[in-house]
Amino acid sequence: MPPRQRLSPADRRAQLLSVGAQLFAARPYEEVLMEDVAERAGVSRALLYRHFPSKHDLFAAVYQQAADELLAETRLDPAHTLVEQLAQGMDAHLDYFVANRHAVLAANRVLAGDPVIQTIMNNELDALRARLLGVLPLADEAARRAVSGVLRSWLVFVQVLCVDWLAEETCSRAELRDVCIGAVLGAVRPLLDTDPAPEWPR
Repeated sequence: MPPRQRLSPADRRAQLLSVGAQLFAARPYEEVLMEDVAERAGVSRALLYRHFPSKHDLFAAVYQQAADELLAETRLDPAHTLVEQLAQGMDAHLDYFVANRHAVLAANRVLAGDPVIQTIMNNELDALRARLLGVLPLADEAARRAVSGVLRSWLVFVQVLCVDWLAEETCSRAELRDVCIGAVLGAVRPLLDTDPAPEWPR
């Protein structure tokens, strides 16, 4: 065990989240033990449990932090084309998915249906949907409602497709990204008066 450092509660929590994120990324969920987290962090198990009463609590906090960071990285920029914005958002998520394969599979398969994890995912998807609605050329409230429903379904489609791709890479990463971009453009075009991406397909 590394020598114990005296940290503020906020800094200690951040350290434990970092260690937890590393272990959940490196190992399947069921193989991550709280004693391993405590040992790597150089703290007692009692101190770890004061911050996170269970492995589930630690994982949920790690996943919430990841969702917050991904949202921060996918702020849509109106100076770029819609395709460029979609590609940037997809790349940010795929970077995380590939680097944290075990954590993503745990959230979507091992803990599928868990209300806490599901809420984290739903909140992120809702935020992404709201951002996309903000950059699309919507003529009126009826178009907004129709496109909103399409985007909700598309985001779930992307989530399922990417998780399946992590489990079995049936295509290249570039192909996966283009499938996702093509799917949303094809789905929203009939609902819009203006083509949001006239340059697509390439």
